[in-house]
This record gives sequence, structure tokens and C-alpha cells, in this order.
Amino acid sequence: MTTLSTSRATRLPVWADEIRRRYLRGESTQFVLFGNVHDLILDDPDGQIDKRSPDEKLLPLPEFLTKVLLEKKSIVVLYNVSTGARFVRGKLPPGYEDLALSKEPSKILPLLERLLMTQNGVAVVIEYAETVSPAGETSFSTIEDRASVVTLQRWSMLSALDKNDSLVFMLVENLSDLHPKLVANPRVATVQIPIPDAEARRSLLRHIRPDMAHDELDIMTEVTAGLKSIQIQGILAPHVVPSDDEAERTKYIVELLGGSPGAVERAQKLAQITQGMPKSEIRRLIAPDGPVTTHADTDARAEVLRLIAARKREIIERECYSLIEFVEPKHGFEVVGGMDEVKRDLQLIAKNIREGRRSRVPMGLLFVGPMGTGKTFVAEAFAKESGLTAIKFKNFRSKWVGATEGNLERILQVVQAIGQVMVIIDEADRAFGNQGEDDGGTSSRVIARIKEFMSDTSNRGRVLFVLMTNRPDKIDIDLKRAGRLDRKIPFFYAQTTGEVETIVKAQLRKNKVASELTFPIAGDGLLPIVGMSNADIEAVVLLASDYANQRAEEKGVGETPVSLDDLLRAARDYLPPRDMEMLEFMELLAVFEASNRRMLPPKYADLPIEALQERLHRLKVVAGHRR
Repeated sequence: MTTLSTSRATRLPVWADEIRRRYLRGESTQFVLFGNVHDLILDDPDGQIDKRSPDEKLLPLPEFLTKVLLEKKSIVVLYNVSTGARFVRGKLPPGYEDLALSKEPSKILPLLERLLMTQNGVAVVIEYAETVSPAGETSFSTIEDRASVVTLQRWSMLSALDKNDSLVFMLVENLSDLHPKLVANPRVATVQIPIPDAEARRSLLRHIRPDMAHDELDIMTEVTAGLKSIQIQGILAPHVVPSDDEAERTKYIVELLGGSPGAVERAQKLAQITQGMPKSEIRRLIAPDGPVTTHADTDARAEVLRLIAARKREIIERECYSLIEFVEPKHGFEVVGGMDEVKRDLQLIAKNIREGRRSRVPMGLLFVGPMGTGKTFVAEAFAKESGLTAIKFKNFRSKWVGATEGNLERILQVVQAIGQVMVIIDEADRAFGNQGEDDGGTSSRVIARIKEFMSDTSNRGRVLFVLMTNRPDKIDIDLKRAGRLDRKIPFFYAQTTGEVETIVKAQLRKNKVASELTFPIAGDGLLPIVGMSNADIEAVVLLASDYANQRAEEKGVGETPVSLDDLLRAARDYLPPRDMEMLEFMELLAVFEASNRRMLPPKYADLPIEALQERLHRLKVVAGHRR
């Protein structure tokens, strides 16, 4: 048996070296490559003379397989349903003329099987394998699709492939798009092509920008996390001849930079990065407050990093088909009123994240409590405090068979590649709860995959899940265990006038409302607001501001600050939506989910557990079926 590129094994990517080792051990002659299959692979042999240009060293996956991993195979055939079969190495043997004339799998696959059976050293690479053997119920498949599945299944059992030193590759982006019988076949090895990790990105950046300084290389390696090689090349690789559009963009950016010394050189670099952006977006990123007047090197680097981050967000959101969105928190804990115990715990976690003490960071957090208690607001503030890149899952569920699982895999692959990321999932009971008995098992498969990903200890300190819900009873109990959601933080409505006061101050500061209130407010002045949610208190503050403005208009004076009378009038006038039984039920659920007793308000912390359980059981009967 010949080897798979033994002479180049020292520079093979990890996934390619895994294929080589599994092939040499005789584990399989048939491989499914999935994941980042539409990317460029760097072929740059260390310590070897190579006269190729930088662009020629970046190869699409099929070309990398052909030229590098399969360089010792005598015949390599590349096949997809659009272009048919192409001999990229070796010649078309006599009697196989139909291979060059047909494209349909029903005609091509039998000919490829005969080639694998009769010739030595043959490699077949099937691109877009999901179009040859698509996923789906067998009873709904066409006879051609069934035949393709059976043919590819039989290939994995053919002893002639071992004997002839031949093998087969199937390329598919989402594993769920390929027929499950092939994926589950123990003789078919599945290997994931990952999004480039830090080492791969560093090598790529050094390759496309050899003049990059060492400190800049470190920064660029970090900021490009989550991008594919082809995307990094598109953003940072120098262009030889600028297009007319690029020339016009360069001129526009020079104007934004204020014509300062070195502006042309900086503008050329920024024009390349901003390709495809409208002028309004370019202005917002480079000069939101008018032309730039400074021209320090550090400012130029900051411009590039800011633009790369913007392009990165745009590319990743598009890559995930709007399945995720980036969260840009505009506030930290300074505008979060009250919740001292919650903020103390989260600040400690944020400090451990910033200082790289990964072992002290929980795998995940669960925020529980009634609606309007500030769970989302605190989560975004925590994202800013920790410095993690924050993203939110959108609705990745689909009505099409297998599409939900494929969407989830795409998201998790991006999350894994980005690193140092916080995944915020609001209404987790809807995202990961049981969606009904008629979903074909999709919910159970989604939850199982989420559990597997959240349990991966290599993600500790790199990927932090923050789930939020007011109905933790509807989340799979195994998802909430330690090792997945280590810390469960309860949120409650303000219980005392002191807590209300801190929230009122925070809301005045957040909404930039001028007031003449003197804190602390004596007596029980804020008692009418006690028991309201944080969202209700914000509504009261804004309503009080309206009343203050009405007074100013009546007196014919300018803007008038909010007085205590305005605040109390708004509190008496405001009618919050209330279902008291449901709210108490949600509060008790939060009590029983809490990781620490010290986070509970006195009215719950001082009660015997038996009394709480009895009250929860009663409320569950009355309100547990409501949403």
C-alpha cells in the first residue's frame, strides 16, 4: 500500500494528518469531509524551495486533496453533478468514455465503481455529496437516490479498494444534508474540516502579509478569529491593481482622513478592507464626527482593527444566514441598579475571564426570574465587563427535515472558531424546550447536541453560555446540571425602598433624565414603586419625565427636572400588567433554581423549604399551564 503524502506529513493540517493515519491503519477507504469544505487551504512546505506565488499556495479543498494528500495516486477523479467526472490526474482508460459524456449519478457511479475495482491507486473525490446521496426518508426518495445510497454503501465494504490501494472522498458542508445511512456506516470515516484556529490564522497572515510586524501579527490573529481563510485573504491580502470602485473609495477615505500626512497610504489599506461597504457606513466607521485630524500610527492601526471587526461581524452573520447576531453592549454594571449580590458574583467571573483564569470560569450561567427583572440588561452589561464577544442565537429551527440540526452545527462551528465568546440565549425554554411530539425527534437531537457542546471542557473560559428564562421548569433538567450550567442566578423584583432607590437612580442615569431628587429619599416616599419590575420602574421614570415637561410647558419655561411629586404621580398613574399568581410562580421557580441562598430576598430566604415547596406545588396547579 502506498502512503498518503508521507513526505509532506510534517506540514499537513491536523484533519489531513488524521485522514492519513486512519487510512494507513486500514480503518477506512471511504471518508466524508464536512464543515469548512469551501475554504482555501495553505500549502506552504516548511524548509522546501517553492517558486509558486502566494496565491498559488492557497488551494481549494479539492485541489489540496489532489495535489497534496493524493499526490502519489496514479488516477484522481473529481466528480459533481454539475460538471460531471474530470480526470485531474491520470488519463481516461479505454472503455470509460461514458465518464466524460454523462453527469447523472446513476450512470457515473457504476463506471467509477468499475474503475476502483480494476485500476490501482485510484482516488475519487465527490463534491457536493449531498446532491448525490441526499438526506431524507427512504420511502420518499427517488429510485436514483436510493441506488446512489446503496452504491456508496457497498463501496465501503469492497475489499478491492484495500487491495488496489484506492479510496473515496465525499465532501459536504452540513453532515445532516447527507444520507444518514452513509454517516452511520462504521466503515465510512467522517472528518470535520474546521474553521482556521489561531495557529492556522497566524500562518496564513504571515503568508499573505510577510511584512507584518510581530505585535501586529498577534493582534490580527486574535481579531480574525471565526473567519475562513478565503475571507481573511479577501480582507487583508494586497491587491496589485485597484479597481475603479476601489480608487474612488480611496479618494473618499483620504477626504475623511483630512488630507493628513500618510493619509493616502492609510486610505489604500482601508479601501481594501471596506470593499462593498456604502459610503455612509465607511463614514460611520472611520470619521463619525467629521474628518479625522490625528494621524498617529496607533490611530491608523485602530482604524484597521475597527474595520476588520465590522467586516468580521458582517461576514459571520451572513455566513450563518442571520442565525446569530452580534451584541454590542453600550453599558456596564455602572447603570445596573440594585442586585448587589448578582453583580458581585458576575464581576468576579468577569475578572477571572479578563485575567485568563479559565479553570475558575463556569461552563454556563442560567438567569432565572419573572419577566422585567433585568436578565437581558444584566447579561449585556456582563458582556461588556468581561470583554467577551457577545452573540445571540436567533431562531435556528426550520420546518425542513434535517435543516434545524444543520443550522445548529453551523452556529456551533462558528462559536468554536471565534473563541472568547459569550452566547446569550433569551427565552431558553422556547429555544431548547420540547417543541411538541410531532417534530420528528428534532428537539431531542438539538438538545443532545447542545448538551454535548456545553459539556466540552476545552471550551471552559473560551465559550460561555448565558441562558435566560422565566420558566426553567420547561428546560431539560440534564441541560441545567453542573458542568453545563454551573451557576444559576435568580432575579427578583425590588423588595425594599432601598432597592427601588438604586434602580430609580440607574434609570435616571441610563435615560439621561434630569431630576431634582435628593437621595436617599426620606421615609416611605418610594413605597408605591416597591414590587414593580425593573422595566415597570423605567416606564414610571419616563412617565415622570413627561409630567415634568408638561409642567414646564404650562409655565412657559424650559426643561424642568423631575421632582419627587412627578415620580409619585407617575407611580400612582401607571398600571403594570399583572398576573400575580403567575409572577409568584415564576419567583418560586427562581428560588428553587438558585445556586446560592444569599441571593434570595428575605421573604424567601427565611421560609422553611417545606412551606416553599407546598406553595410552589399549589401555584403549579393553578398557573403552571400558562405562558
